[in-house]
Order: sequence, then structure tokens, then C-alpha cells
Amino acid sequence: MAASPKVPSRIIGVDPGLNITGYGVVECGARGVRLLEAGVVRSSRARGDNLPARLQSLFEGLREVMEEFRPQAMCLEEVYSHPAFPRTSILMGHARGVICLAARLSRVRVVNISAKRIKQSVTGNGNASKTQVQRAVQHYFALARQPHPADVADALAAALCYVNSLRGPGNGFRPNSSGI
Repeated sequence: MAASPKVPSRIIGVDPGLNITGYGVVECGARGVRLLEAGVVRSSRARGDNLPARLQSLFEGLREVMEEFRPQAMCLEEVYSHPAFPRTSILMGHARGVICLAARLSRVRVVNISAKRIKQSVTGNGNASKTQVQRAVQHYFALARQPHPADVADALAAALCYVNSLRGPGNGFRPNSSGI
């Protein structure tokens, strides 16, 4: 039987967005997965920032997190592209580009995972709602409250999904019978 790949000790999950990008840094060890830091990087059109300034804010914010926590891998949620909103996909492509550049310059390997796969991994349902993902993440990390905004929960779910994929079948997090 082949050995399973080694799980990186630190992983950053990222839920990309041009206005709000969620991130979550987890550490994997003998006692399981531990939450180190979670939050958002914000860039605001309200301040009058143009696209390059917003992308710079995103780049610098994530670089700062990666420099502080030194993850070995980044799990980046793939962009869902709806045909009715092509402009959104293009703008998200800009955001993903600077996120990937920040990871590359920090020497962090990037792994892309679909939202459906992330939801399936942490809730047991690939079509789970934002609230279901928030509840699953809250339960896994024994948090007093659901992560807010939902971008934070999505980022943490991405990191957990990646850990689960490396551990192999039967070793990952699955929801309990309460249906979270």
C-alpha cells in the first residue's frame, strides 16, 4: 500500500474576492488541525480606490499574513463563473492573479480546489449553503460563534478540505448526525 502524501504543517486557505478576501491559517500536527489565525483582507471602492490600488491592498495584505505565519501551502478556492456575469469573472481573475503572485513570492505552493469539493469535504454536501459551511467550521474548531463574514469560514473550509484530501479516505472531518 502506498504511503499517503505528507500533510504540510501550515496551510492557508483563501476565499478570493476583490472587495473581501477571506483567509484562514491552520497548523497540522499529531493532535489534529489547529486554527492559528483567520480574517479578511479588505479593499474598498468606497474610498475611491481604483482597480490597481485595490489589487495592491489585496496583495500586500496576504503577503503580510504569509510572512507572519509562513505556510507551506495555500488552498485557493476556484472561481465559479456564471455566464450571465462575465465581468465578475474577469475581476475575480485579477484578484486570483495577485493572490497567486503573493504566494509565489512567499514560496508557498498553491492548490486550487472547487467550491463544490470544499463544501462536500466539510459538510458532506457539495451544494451546502454558506450557513452550513459556517456551522461546520464552527463545530470543527469548537468556536463560540460562527466565523463572520462567511468568507472566513469558506477560507477555513478550503484549508480543511486540503488537509482531508491528503490524509486519505476515512481520516478527514465529516459532519456529525446533526446535519451541519
